[in-house]
Formats: sequence, structure tokens, C-alpha cells
Amino acid sequence: MDHDASGALRRAPADTDQRRASKADQVYSEIKEAILAGVLEPGAAIDKLALCDKLGMSRFPVTTAINRLAYERLVVIEPQHGSFVAKIAARDVREWMLIRRALEIEIAAEAARQPDGLVEDLRRNLRYQQAAVDAADISGFYELDVEFHRLIVQAQGLRHAAEILDSLRSHLERVRRLMLTPEGRLPFTLAQHRAIVDALESHSPEAARAAMNVHLANTAALFDSIVAQKPNLFSN
Repeated sequence: MDHDASGALRRAPADTDQRRASKADQVYSEIKEAILAGVLEPGAAIDKLALCDKLGMSRFPVTTAINRLAYERLVVIEPQHGSFVAKIAARDVREWMLIRRALEIEIAAEAARQPDGLVEDLRRNLRYQQAAVDAADISGFYELDVEFHRLIVQAQGLRHAAEILDSLRSHLERVRRLMLTPEGRLPFTLAQHRAIVDALESHSPEAARAAMNVHLANTAALFDSIVAQKPNLFSN
């Protein structure tokens, strides 16, 4: 709000509001990506002044973005102390992984009954995954990993399952990216994806169920290992 000559409050022009919103969206996207990618680790302090200087912005859009991230539980705001990247709630992650595993195992079994077009799409995805492995491109591999699992669901037109899994994926994104960082993890994950596709190509629901179970059980075990190695990143 601005003041007119009489001192009364008047509303800022709409284009000013839009610019503020646009800046806040930009800051929000940059901070969120830094958190999800692990550039800002759980527990790290968020320096508002440094962000203002780096982005060439006032405190308003930065504060607005941080408040939005706090609503999404990616940031914790402690009055008189500052804003911090939220630690990862290990108990919640284990529950989300359990739900994901239960759904995707059965979805894989059903996918084994699909026409070979699905396998062709997945083989193409695997070739791109191999390129990401060769380039040590963790971010690119993560996006292909997400697409790989989505293809299996989408091929069956499972709209409700897709909605549930997308919601779980948003909760698990920080963890899934983190789990791709250990040395050798990318080629290991690629090998497990290939085993899933081989099982789907055999049109054996039992083999597909088993391959997906091995993949997601290994993911859960890796998560427990990371929690033990880096307890400072997690909360109960």
C-alpha cells in the first residue's frame, strides 16, 4: 500500500503487485531447488541478507518465499534465531516408502500384462539413464528415474494411483536425490531398473513383482544406512 497527498492509504498498482509476486516466485524456486538438491543441507541456516544481495532483491520477496517454504515444511522459522532448512523426518520417510513399495510392487505385477509398447518406452528411458550415468549427471538421472516409474503407472491408466504416488514423490524428493549421491549408486540403480524391465518383458507378474520389490527394499535399506551415517540431517 502507498499514500496519496492527503496521507490516506491507496493500493499499489497491479503491476507492482505482480512484480512482487514474480520475484517471490523466483526466490521460492531457487531456494527450494537448493534444498531439494542438497546444496542447502538439512539444518543449514538461511541467510536472508545474503540472499537479498545475491539475487538483487529486497527483503519482501525473500521473506515471502521463506514463509511459503515453511508452510511446505521445507524450512523451519525460529523467532529471534532465524530460518533453517528443515531436517528430514526419518519416521515419515519410512512410512511413505512403505506405502510406495506396497503400491508399486502390485502395479509392476499388473504392468507385466501390458503390451510390449511399455517395454519399448522403458528401454528408451534406460538408454538415457545410461547416458546420465556416463556423465555422472545425478540431477538428470533423478529426472529419468522419476519418469521410469511414472511410465509403468501411466501405461495402465491408473489415474488414482498416479495421484497418490506423485504426492508421495513430492515428500520423498529430498531423500531420493540424496540416495543417488553415494559412489556407485547410479549404475547400481540402473541395473535394478534393467532387471524390472526384463521382468516386464517376460510378461511374468511374479517376476515383475519380485524385481520391483528388490529395488524398493534396497532403497529402504540404503535410507537406513544414510540415517546411521549422517544423523545430523534427520529428525525422528
